[in-house]
Amino acid sequence: MAPNSLAAELTALGVALAAAIALGVVWDLSARRRRFAYRGTVLILCVCAAAATGLIWLNRQVAAYPTWASLAESGKPPADAAPPPRRAGGGHVETFTVEGRASGLTLTMYAYLPAGYQPGLRYPVIEALHGYPASPLQWLDSLDAVGVLDREIEAGRMAPTIVLFPYQTPKPSLDTECTNMANGPQTETFLTEDVPAFAAAHLPVRTDPGAWGLIGYSAGGFCAASLLMRHPDRYAAGASLSGYPDPGIKVGDGTEHTTYNLVWRLRNMPVPAVSLYLACARTDRTALRGATDLARLATAPMTVTTAFADNGGHNAQTWAASAPPAFAWLSARLARPV
Repeated sequence: MAPNSLAAELTALGVALAAAIALGVVWDLSARRRRFAYRGTVLILCVCAAAATGLIWLNRQVAAYPTWASLAESGKPPADAAPPPRRAGGGHVETFTVEGRASGLTLTMYAYLPAGYQPGLRYPVIEALHGYPASPLQWLDSLDAVGVLDREIEAGRMAPTIVLFPYQTPKPSLDTECTNMANGPQTETFLTEDVPAFAAAHLPVRTDPGAWGLIGYSAGGFCAASLLMRHPDRYAAGASLSGYPDPGIKVGDGTEHTTYNLVWRLRNMPVPAVSLYLACARTDRTALRGATDLARLATAPMTVTTAFADNGGHNAQTWAASAPPAFAWLSARLARPV
């Protein structure tokens, strides 16, 4: 029974309901001198079980802690968190451990290999980045990335593509926003150097920049846009779903206000020759304001495409609806398999 399972949520809910009933039963039945101890114990149990129910529900949405071992935050994401099973006639997901020589990080990564996968071909690559709090398993679970990719490729809207789903931090509770933190994890280096190097060594991927793209939702949306603009020699295109233009954290050296701030970059640095896709719901005010600011400031040779939904919010339902056209848009701007 995993901590992001329905069984765990129902168990916690059952304990909360039982504790609430027990609280009413013991409220006046115990002896006076023990009454307050009994009341306090059962009340604490009731509150804790209710809180656990809410936290497990949240974990089911974002898959930040897919196993009980991950709650210990041992220093790297759990290796025993399983990707979805292989679907007949579709692509499948394999699990890898990336030992980052440049960043010093060792993290789990999932890789989607398309239907008809042939090691003799060299495929384009998309790095799919998750939000915070979350993990790559949210892409594979609630966002059904495998099903989306299978359908888009089968319909011809995407070329067969290898999609990488790396972890972005050694601890689920640490928000790096894909930056190289001063005195902290070098996540940017891991994603832009170690992940591509690992893919080139272990998977049949194209290594030219025109064959590499990025996509992400929420914090991962910022990551996709940031890494694209910071590394135009590595990536040709990126898609940001409900992203925003600045990391919103302290990097440790003040660069969250300058080079990691995308508005600042467009105003103060050379504009890169890349393509950026910005999608969000109009009711998501922060994402909408950030997207319109980036679209307004971007000039040639950079191109920006926007896609704003009238309904939705900053949630998984919006990202699930935005993902298929975003993947298709990316594929149209990346090189094909050779």
